[in-house]
Amino acid sequence: MELIVKFLPVFGVLALLFVVWKNAWVGKQEVGDEKMARIAKNIADGAMSFLKAEYKILSVFVVAVAVLLFFKGSSEEGSNGMVAVSFIVGAICSALAGFIGMKVATKANVRTTNAARTSLGKALEVAFAGGAVMGLGVVGLGVLGLSGLFMIYSGQGWSIGEVLNVLSGFSLGASSIALFARVGGGIYTKAADVGADLVGKVEAGIPEDHPLNPATIADNVGDNVGDVAGMGADLFESYVGSIIGTMVLGAAFVQIDAFGGAFDGLGAVYLPLVLAAIGIIMSIVGSFFVKVKEGGNPQTALNIGEFGSAGLMLVASYFLITMMLPESWNLGGESYTAMGVFYAVIAGLVAGLAVGKVTEYYTGTGTKPVNSIVKQSETGSATNIIAGLGVGMMSTMFPILIIAAAIIISHMFAGLYGIAIAAVGMLANTGIQLAVDAYGPISDNAGGIAEMSELPSEVRERTDKLDAVGNTTAAIGKGFAIASAALTALALFAAFMQTANVTGIDVSKPTVMAGLLVGGMLPFVFSALSMNAVGRAAMAMIEEVRRQFRDIPQLKAALEVMRQVDSDMSKATPEQRAIFDQADGLAEYEKCVAISTQASIKEMVLPGLLAIAVPVAVGFLGGAEMLGGLLAGVTTCGVLMAIFQSNAGGAWDNAKKMIEEQGRKGTDAHKAAVVGDTVGDPFKDTSGPSLNILLKLMSVVALVIAPSIANDVSGMAGDIDKKEIKIEMQTEQKDGLAEATIAYTKVVNGQKFSEEKTFSGSSEEVKKQLKEFENQANTEKGSDVEITIESIDVRK
Repeated sequence: MELIVKFLPVFGVLALLFVVWKNAWVGKQEVGDEKMARIAKNIADGAMSFLKAEYKILSVFVVAVAVLLFFKGSSEEGSNGMVAVSFIVGAICSALAGFIGMKVATKANVRTTNAARTSLGKALEVAFAGGAVMGLGVVGLGVLGLSGLFMIYSGQGWSIGEVLNVLSGFSLGASSIALFARVGGGIYTKAADVGADLVGKVEAGIPEDHPLNPATIADNVGDNVGDVAGMGADLFESYVGSIIGTMVLGAAFVQIDAFGGAFDGLGAVYLPLVLAAIGIIMSIVGSFFVKVKEGGNPQTALNIGEFGSAGLMLVASYFLITMMLPESWNLGGESYTAMGVFYAVIAGLVAGLAVGKVTEYYTGTGTKPVNSIVKQSETGSATNIIAGLGVGMMSTMFPILIIAAAIIISHMFAGLYGIAIAAVGMLANTGIQLAVDAYGPISDNAGGIAEMSELPSEVRERTDKLDAVGNTTAAIGKGFAIASAALTALALFAAFMQTANVTGIDVSKPTVMAGLLVGGMLPFVFSALSMNAVGRAAMAMIEEVRRQFRDIPQLKAALEVMRQVDSDMSKATPEQRAIFDQADGLAEYEKCVAISTQASIKEMVLPGLLAIAVPVAVGFLGGAEMLGGLLAGVTTCGVLMAIFQSNAGGAWDNAKKMIEEQGRKGTDAHKAAVVGDTVGDPFKDTSGPSLNILLKLMSVVALVIAPSIANDVSGMAGDIDKKEIKIEMQTEQKDGLAEATIAYTKVVNGQKFSEEKTFSGSSEEVKKQLKEFENQANTEKGSDVEITIESIDVRK
């Protein structure tokens, strides 16, 4: 076990070698004909132009924040200027995770389309291989970055508290890039999607992803920008945040005798890193089980890989936990066991899968909630939207109860450390979870390329089958992301309270209540900013698509042919076919791509800065407890809003798909469903997923600034009337020897505990021991263990 800890970065390197191998395999697959290659190149070029523009803006932000962090870390006790290095490395890893995912997704999409010309099994293999590159890239960069920096900092002679404070900069870098990637990507993809749907489907009456639609390339680029790069950065940030939160909380056990010897007393600190490292192996193993035969169900194949990997991880977790932690230990009057920590991991894993399944029920095709939206689409757009809102609101109940149960169970078995390790348990299999997630947009793109390339109907049927499964996996992935965000935010929140010496959030205090209300308001303002941004960008997109349909004669003539044959070109006469072919390649796709790129880059800045600036302002102006109230408010409302928006959007989307599958395209019910889907698009792909990152980013910002705003022990919640903790001492004289028993209170992990200590010896020896104890108590003030002594009364 000591060997695994010593070579933790090797597991990250192993994941990246798997990424290189899989990426090379995808690149060797055939692209298809010239038209398919041209369309794929347009999508890839659009995706890369967006990333370049985004990273150019973000590089300025990263440098500016790194400079501030360097001066902050250099000027305060318990931190270090190297926090700026951690921040930059975290930001680079997060950006690199998005870049790797985007690169392979835009390579795998057209190859999946070409593979679908021969068989469903081959198409699944290519699409999943593309997703696996994304998934293993994220976990490889996370483990390599965190374990590498931790080992470098541990060799500098710093205290464990200082090492972890500096390391938390890595999480801040990852969270910052993730938020901008999620918001920017969400605005991009939904501006294009709304423009393509409203003008293409509703006004012009042409199918989705039709080559005549100028916004169709931007729409397919958006799938990669939002669902691949955005989701990758999101789960990378959750993955890193949960590990760091657990490491900070595990540091409280370092002083306990039971941890002495093995791993230099850092068993509880190393455990989340080791779980993540072994999770890489299990994800690689699970990826080899994803196979399907022609006529088989791709969902079954993905489930075997995902659940098989989860089962293996659970078995491995038992052995890792029992080998790295003592059988039992005590801290502050509370007893903990290694088995309790293992049960907490099980609680996290089960909660993640359960929330995913509930999400599938509320958003999956053919389920009762989605059928209710289909039924109410018959009477128009208004009833469709009312039904979708109702489904979204109701869908918050069971996920919240599951998350609440996981929090209570994991805390009952292993305290705050249990809640944090539950988040790690949930995310240990991020490699394969993200592979299944990223497979969805690759399949969606493959279907779009098949439609634009006018391939035979059986190819589109195969890609549609993959895409339908992709929608379900995306819904489960979003549910998983929300559940993990809630537990990760709570773990980071607990780590902040420990570092800032906050023992409790007392809502009777006006400042705390004010912080709670402001925190509750932020998810609404954040959602409004991102949704309004989508609305503005979509308006520009709609006007551009209408202009092209109106001003380009060949497009206008081809649209008229489409109306005459009811969008089925197999019915077209040779003359109509000739008119249609004249429009091939004349749609100005690049103008729509430019609109989405410019709008998303411009509009992502304000929501991103809001998430960083508000906790800093509240922390320095209102203090640590007010910031604690803010975090409690934003976590509570943010989780609810994220579930509501993601599930409402998913239900609207699949209600529209069900009506289309029933052969009712173009009917009034279908038009109502398209309007509902258009409303739901920014819900499920922009503001909803971005809220996950908002809660975690604000908690990480709070953790990074915690040493600067930490309470003195005298200022802690609960010490309302007393300025200092009183220690009373009595001594007895026995046979020329003195014996002194001190009853004192100390603070560990932000919680107060009463303890006793006995000194014996001659009177002079006892006085000397008492003086040393008093000096020790004073020097420990501000660290994980805090004792304040008012006076010592020696009586004989």
